[in-house]
Amino acid sequence: MNRMIIRHGIPPVYDEFSKVLVLGSFPSVKSREAGFFYGNPQNRLWRVLAAVFSQDIPETADGKKLFLLRNGIAMWDCIAECTIDGSADSSIKDVVPNDITIITELCPDIRIFLNGRMAERCFYKYIFPKIGKTAQVLPSTSPANAAYSLDRLIEAWKVIGR
Repeated sequence: MNRMIIRHGIPPVYDEFSKVLVLGSFPSVKSREAGFFYGNPQNRLWRVLAAVFSQDIPETADGKKLFLLRNGIAMWDCIAECTIDGSADSSIKDVVPNDITIITELCPDIRIFLNGRMAERCFYKYIFPKIGKTAQVLPSTSPANAAYSLDRLIEAWKVIGR
């Protein structure tokens, strides 16, 4: 595949009532095409969040945004732009991080959770030095994380609802 610089393009979701910030690494091809986070139907994030908050799975981008805000969840990604082959996190290079201080300054007590190991690596390399606030890594909801069943993911992600 040809490597090219890709810009994120999906604005963060947050408001002054956000209590939790979920950061991924960089949106997949399907998410970039859909124009919203976790747009690949095989990604289990929306099923996990719906189970954690005992609500219906949101279907549309607007429904997902409302779901997040209604439950005090902010969402964004660690990376603003990078070179990437398709959707493969392992191919990410030339990273320009997002400036999450727009969220952490509005919501100084926000708890930060990272969706998977690549988000963890990016967060601690590029964002932590700037904000000095730690984050908790959660198992990736990606279909590539076959080691975790949906039930195991739900159990691990319950921490964001507390």
